[in-house]
Amino acid sequence: MTLNFSAEIIIDAKDKTKAIYDSVNVDNEFYPENPVNTEIKFNKKITLLIESEHLPHLRANLNSTLRLVQASYDSIESVKI
Repeated sequence: MTLNFSAEIIIDAKDKTKAIYDSVNVDNEFYPENPVNTEIKFNKKITLLIESEHLPHLRANLNSTLRLVQASYDSIESVKI
């Protein structure tokens, strides 16, 4: 029996949401061999859909992705124009 674990996270960073999506999604597109199924969607908000057969893999991927989101947000904030 195989259990699947999943997480869905919705992120709304107001006017910064699209820029964050663009920066985070690039990382996801260039890592197709990722053992964790990671889907990132954009429709005014970012939706992260993460699924794995192993809970530690899900947690690690979720932590990494959320850190990338935070780093993107912080970078955008540091360049206030």
